[in-house]
Amino acid sequence: MKHTTQTTIIIPFHDIDVMGVTWHGHYVKYFEIARCALLDSINYNYEQMKASGYIWPIIDMRIRYPQSAVFNQSITVIANIAEWEHRLKIEYQVLDAETSQRLTRGYTIQVAVDATTGAMCLESPAILLKKLGISE
Repeated sequence: MKHTTQTTIIIPFHDIDVMGVTWHGHYVKYFEIARCALLDSINYNYEQMKASGYIWPIIDMRIRYPQSAVFNQSITVIANIAEWEHRLKIEYQVLDAETSQRLTRGYTIQVAVDATTGAMCLESPAILLKKLGISE
């Protein structure tokens, strides 16, 4: 079962650094935009997570920058759920929207934490599996 979404973003001027390319820290924001679209697609975004009794902090993030995006460039950010059993790993690709050339890739890892006790869960809660269509 594959859960993937894509989002198009046009690079605004305020995201450009002195070198004329997108400042590396803004890719975190682009990943977040795509991640929220992905979580919306399974009806388990941050409000639903909190309502289900869990918070999902990011505990690891990796980004590789083979190419840079520039001002006014249209990019496509693809987000894909790669792992869900013990953690939520989402992989990202940032592509030039016109040529599909890969500019950046990365991933985030989130873990479920019981909102009441603050205890980290050693496996993903049943609600996530239900939202992914893996269990009843």
